[in-house]
Amino acid sequence: MRKPYVLLLSLLCLLGLPAGPAHAADNGSWSVYPVASKIAARPYFTFSAEPGQTLTDKVAVQNKTGRPLTFRLYAADAYNTARDGGFAVRTVRERMSGVGAWAKPAKSRITVPAHRTVTVPFSLHVPDGARPGDHPGAVVALDERVDPGSGKLALGVQRAVGARVYLRVGGPTLPALSVGHVRISHHQPLVPGLGDSTATVSYTLRNTGNVTLSPRVELKARGLFGRTLLDRDLTRVPAELLPGQRVRLTETWRGAPQFDRGDVTLTASAPGTRQSAGASFLALPWLLVALVFATGVLTGALLVRARRVRARRSAPARPSPRERPTPSRPRSSPSARP
Repeated sequence: MRKPYVLLLSLLCLLGLPAGPAHAADNGSWSVYPVASKIAARPYFTFSAEPGQTLTDKVAVQNKTGRPLTFRLYAADAYNTARDGGFAVRTVRERMSGVGAWAKPAKSRITVPAHRTVTVPFSLHVPDGARPGDHPGAVVALDERVDPGSGKLALGVQRAVGARVYLRVGGPTLPALSVGHVRISHHQPLVPGLGDSTATVSYTLRNTGNVTLSPRVELKARGLFGRTLLDRDLTRVPAELLPGQRVRLTETWRGAPQFDRGDVTLTASAPGTRQSAGASFLALPWLLVALVFATGVLTGALLVRARRVRARRSAPARPSPRERPTPSRPRSSPSARP
């Protein structure tokens, strides 16, 4: 019997690196990066083009191991991961609609000798009628070998490294951001005061425009009588929210109130756009509430029973019905006999 087999693709792109010297996307065995221009090295590809225009450039693949490596080269569209909003790109088998469909490397497969670098030209043709705005993607070098796994479920792993591509197509740009589907859930100790209380605030952040945004999200919570319970900027927010992408994010609120009623408000902003959404919450020590409710029900039942007992005792006794005398039959005297 063959073991179930799962193929995992490990893809590394240039992610969250600061401005300054160029950094290649690197997984320790090979790296992928733009060929340096005459002016300076580049950390990633940055293009501006009009619909119908064709651009050309070169990508370098460096083998850092002591043996030759063979790669599949392809262009891919980028997206935000649903889990944390990280920058990711489509696999070679997925359908492409932007950079992944428009960019074509001169070679689809290359072999890079040990400790050597191979440079491959590629072209990027922006079709007529292409949507204005940003179209992020990457040029990816995929090692098609599958590393076998072990155990009952064999995990096959393929590794890939991609150099980011930032393409902006000419035309009107619209920065637009929305925040919604705000939910708040409480996690409280069973006995108030004996343990910490936390709340989880979840929300959806979406880029509804056509340019990449670096959003800032502010969380505020107010309790009864407008008291400020929380006011802070959130840090677990995507550094780049790509056009048309939506992510579901959560934020932990430690020290949340154990007995209060109020509202939370999330405000998402980026240059040229600002949106807010909120939700109400009710924090109650539910075990205490259940005990109070049960005590109230029991007390009410006892009071009703006691009232009925008192009512029976104070009611006047009903007179018993008088017994009817039984008519006696007359005795016949001996003289009355013939």
